Amino acid sequence: MNTSLVEILSDSLVIIPTYNEIENIESIIRVTLMQAPHFDVLIVDDNSPDGTALRVRELQKEFPDRLFLTQRDKKAGLGTAYIHGFLWGLRSEKKYAFFFEMDADFSHNPTDLSRLYKECKENNADVAIGSRYVKGVNVVNWPLRRVLLSYCASIYVKLITGMRVQDPTAGFICYRKEVLEGIDFDKIKFVGYAFQIEMKYKAYIKKYHLSEVSIVFTDRVRGKSKMNASIIKEAIFGVLAMRIRHLLGEE
Repeated sequence: MNTSLVEILSDSLVIIPTYNEIENIESIIRVTLMQAPHFDVLIVDDNSPDGTALRVRELQKEFPDRLFLTQRDKKAGLGTAYIHGFLWGLRSEKKYAFFFEMDADFSHNPTDLSRLYKECKENNADVAIGSRYVKGVNVVNWPLRRVLLSYCASIYVKLITGMRVQDPTAGFICYRKEVLEGIDFDKIKFVGYAFQIEMKYKAYIKKYHLSEVSIVFTDRVRGKSKMNASIIKEAIFGVLAMRIRHLLGEE
């Protein structure tokens, strides 16, 4: 009875966007739900043809009060998936105080959720970022070319935006509810991975406290990466446009 009460009163929602993650979805859900404190999980699935959503529905029978699923008609971008999840959580009767972004492929280790949670809950961060670069370069199984691309992108973003964040492209994040409530999602421009940069920048210009927690990022073992040339182009040119819009008072 006491355990059930704790689960019902969970103050944290982990949002996991999925598209064809059948190889990872059950494991990532089970490991996440094992963590302490208790985290609820919302899967935002973009109509995966491989049966990802079907597997989630089966698991919901096991975790009816902690595992949730929302499906979209088609693949529509990482950014819009997270916004969809944020809005779902903000409107939930559970009154979540903390919202997490996490990948489905174990590149983000669910055991680090508690560290991000603590950074916001106990150390008063408004945004806690799971950082690959705050203490050296903590990336496993990436080819050198991709490590250099990611690291140089971080330097580029810092130079353009002025943010003192070592890993501005990171996608393992905890937001306080108040941060999300303070951001106008209708004005978010990016739909791909650059969404991660834009969200941090929106929080930064609104004077929220951004803090980094060192993590080890491990490239996916199962499934296919969603990275492509258009995502890289969006990040390079979009970040510059984002900064110019802000300087012109359009943000």
